[in-house]
Amino acid sequence: MKKGLLIVAPIVIVLILAVVYVTTVQCSYAAGTTGESDSQIGIEAGKRRPHETIMPHVPRKADFCGEKMPLERFDVRESLEREVVANTFWHTNTLLCLKRSGRYFPIIEPILRENGMPEDIKYLCVAESNLIPTAKSPAGAVGLWQFMEGTAKEYGLKVTQEIDERMDVEKSTRAACKMLKADYEKLGSWALVAAAYNAGKNRVKKVVDAQHENNYYDLYWGEETGRYVYRIVALKTVMSNPDDYGFDVSDGELYEPYKTRKETVNSTIEDLAQWAKDNGTTYKMLKILNPGLKKMRVGVPAGSEVTILLPEE
Repeated sequence: MKKGLLIVAPIVIVLILAVVYVTTVQCSYAAGTTGESDSQIGIEAGKRRPHETIMPHVPRKADFCGEKMPLERFDVRESLEREVVANTFWHTNTLLCLKRSGRYFPIIEPILRENGMPEDIKYLCVAESNLIPTAKSPAGAVGLWQFMEGTAKEYGLKVTQEIDERMDVEKSTRAACKMLKADYEKLGSWALVAAAYNAGKNRVKKVVDAQHENNYYDLYWGEETGRYVYRIVALKTVMSNPDDYGFDVSDGELYEPYKTRKETVNSTIEDLAQWAKDNGTTYKMLKILNPGLKKMRVGVPAGSEVTILLPEE
């Protein structure tokens, strides 16, 4: 009997010591008394780096409409860097802008060339509306180019209770070209033209006169206008080199331009839904292709006409 106890006792003691040790170690981890920091434990457990955030490349040289950005200056470089970072990591918005560019740039680019405008102006359009023809601002600006009603009418766009041509991609782009060219003749700088597009010509003139400078990059602006040109150039940078900024979008994944035909209407349409059916389409498709048609009725005064886009036959 004594011999049996002598054999069992050491085994029991070892088991007890083992339980005490394991419990102590667990408590030490819980209490952080193992001698290792929480960060060390986290790194070893793979819990401290769920993802990596890498600083996107900021170009050493950049320009807007052929006008050099003075990136050798820290204030200019850091301002561009901020917008490159913002648009690189605003994944959903930038990705959708890339996809929409396949639909709308083929319309915008030829109109810019036809009017002798720099191609970079198309990125101003992106900054304004994210390439959404139906975009509306709290202030009442509408369309790809975000025209206010009064300005739209000044540059030849029709805005009535039934029709809003600010949402017509082709017509609004032509109107934007007229406005931008007129501003360039007065301001002599595309960066200042962009600032005027954002803040208004009168505001730009006040800033220039008050600070005795006429270079956008030498002027102290409010937050929105001060970021505006940098945001346009950042959009140009990222959208021109999407692979470099982590956007893997093939040409086949871009939205395609709508395939349409034009129908000229010279009499009032009382029921646009029925008119759509009579022309082989639906009211929904008519609204997609012609977002500026605001009502079910389209009034056409005698001697005038309205052009409506229909799906290609």
